[in-house]
Amino acid sequence: MTDRFSAPFLSMIESLRMGPTLARGRRDARAGHVRSLTISSSLVVAQVRAGDEPAAHRARIAVRAFGAAEWARVEDDLATQARYVADLFAGRMPDDIAAIFARAGLSLLPMSLDEVAMDCTCERWPMPCVHLAATCYALADALDTDPFHAFAWRGRGRDELLERLRQLRGAAVHEDPPPAADLPGDGDLGDLGEFWGAAAPVRETAASGGTDSWPAPAGARPDALLDEFDAPPLGYGGRTLTDLLRPAYRVLGADPAAP
Repeated sequence: MTDRFSAPFLSMIESLRMGPTLARGRRDARAGHVRSLTISSSLVVAQVRAGDEPAAHRARIAVRAFGAAEWARVEDDLATQARYVADLFAGRMPDDIAAIFARAGLSLLPMSLDEVAMDCTCERWPMPCVHLAATCYALADALDTDPFHAFAWRGRGRDELLERLRQLRGAAVHEDPPPAADLPGDGDLGDLGEFWGAAAPVRETAASGGTDSWPAPAGARPDALLDEFDAPPLGYGGRTLTDLLRPAYRVLGADPAAP
């Protein structure tokens, strides 16, 4: 059983050296005599009808549920590793879960009998009775089947844990970016409207043998972009492509309200 997640818990129970009682409890658990097993914050409750008993008995196993601050330490650690989160969202227990809780000064499963309290309505002594023994084995099977039972026993339900991890991972992804480095000089780019609306210099037009010039208008010039690049080696009728496009830019960018 050493490959089972519940192995430390079972080893603790079996350290009681109550061989016959534990053996019978194991048989009863395998035979399905443990009914209505429920696992909630700090408490496991089951109805157990062992052998030919006329009525079932209620067996309870309790541990201390972790507080909010303790869970916060564990959740912060889990959220730092995407593989932990991926395992849990897939319903798997992370392989090194014990180390995660150990870093928070905790253990997910009780490691000592001093951490566990048990009682049963059969009131037989010594404890654990056969009903509690059967409940322990049924609990171990449940922990191996669904890792979230272990978290619930310590006070954190499945939905609450996953939602908390989702929030923590989301916060890490959406952290504010660091401030941009200062640009050389004063870093002031000025007004973008003034940049695009600046008057173009007078340029020589090789095809016409003269110059094209125009006064700087009050607003942005629609064809100013054409002056930011060298004319491509294309043209028609002795005119460059830039000169051919310029009237179209001026018409498309003209103010409709202008006379």
